[in-house]
Amino acid sequence: MQIVTERCSKTVLPNGIRVLTEHMPGIRSVSVGIWVTTGSRDESLSCAGISHFIEHMIFKGTARRSALDIAKAFDQMGGLSNAFTSKETTCFHAKVLDTHLDDVLELLADIFLHSIFEPVEIERERQVILQEINMVEDSPDDLVHELFSEFFWHGNRLGGSILGAPETVRSFDSLMLRQHMTRFYAGPEIVISASGNLEHQPFVRKIERLFTRISPATDLPQRATPNPARGCKSFPRDLEQIHTIMGFPGISASDPRRYAALLLNVILGGSMSSRLFQEVREKRGLAYSIYSFLTSYEDTGMLGIYAGVSPDQVCKVTGLMYSELLKIAHKSVDARELDAARSHVKGSLFLSAENSDSRMTRLARNEISLGKFLTFDHVIEALDSVTPDHIKDIAAGFVEKGAALVCLGPVTDSQADKCENMVSAVNK
Repeated sequence: MQIVTERCSKTVLPNGIRVLTEHMPGIRSVSVGIWVTTGSRDESLSCAGISHFIEHMIFKGTARRSALDIAKAFDQMGGLSNAFTSKETTCFHAKVLDTHLDDVLELLADIFLHSIFEPVEIERERQVILQEINMVEDSPDDLVHELFSEFFWHGNRLGGSILGAPETVRSFDSLMLRQHMTRFYAGPEIVISASGNLEHQPFVRKIERLFTRISPATDLPQRATPNPARGCKSFPRDLEQIHTIMGFPGISASDPRRYAALLLNVILGGSMSSRLFQEVREKRGLAYSIYSFLTSYEDTGMLGIYAGVSPDQVCKVTGLMYSELLKIAHKSVDARELDAARSHVKGSLFLSAENSDSRMTRLARNEISLGKFLTFDHVIEALDSVTPDHIKDIAAGFVEKGAALVCLGPVTDSQADKCENMVSAVNK
């Protein structure tokens, strides 16, 4: 089956792999990504971190190439290669000149299909990942996100660390890695996307030849929809600052209100001219770092606000976090503020459109989240259709669902009580 929209094309192979391309005239690069619709959310507690472990091990040797051979092959193409794991996806990607497209496809297929997971390489990479876990523990602005996620998504694997826990990372062996890939890396769970100077049909033929051995069978566990927590939790640590996150249950990646939520985030704390940045940092000097952020998943999401503050200011700043969102929920925003946010998002969208790797990522994410292409015209039209009332309604929706607050640092009992009382009042 083939679908063509503007310069974007999609073909579903017999084994279920979805192949997506976008032709970008006038450039010489091609970006290719192999996306698997599985991440840390899909792991059992005993296998927490295995998706991330596999992501590391993919580059550590195949039957034909050593880890050094793989690194040299990418370097000789002058290419960029990397991989990442998220809560719901794992991606292996590369960017090369168009003349090296065949070479990079063969190399990506080799590491994706034929990694041997040698015990010596597993042990070496295990130590690297354990250090990565330690690094997060030593970085409070990272750690508070992990702690908040665990608290907010309590009882659901969305709250688990992508890196896993030291005890699970120490347990992984080659058999466990292969079994996980066999179960989760099935054809219907794989999206291969490419953007740049390439043509769709020749690309599809190459992918079909290289990935024909992938099984079409899939037997994945059903994802449990989480019930976000409300309330307050403190994690005392001997730090100079208190790092805090306030979060509100949000919307899924496919929710039609996502454009209003995106613009709300920019207005609230997603830019230097945002309300939180101006009020908390520029006017009051209460924090160096303060921002809001959106996370969206298949069936749920969150609006979060982060700040790193002096211990004596934590109650004041957390109060301002909530009050700025509440102002929007009650009074909305004026047309000028909304237009500025709209212009900000459009600018970011079009600047990213100049890069083949950004286009490749956008192509895959739209397929995974929505099952279809979204043209730039469609996105612009959707952004332009958002009104101040939409912003007010989406903000009110976040507020009505209640708040969760996590504080990491030298939190006193008195401060913890004040924060807890504030959140309790918010959630009545």
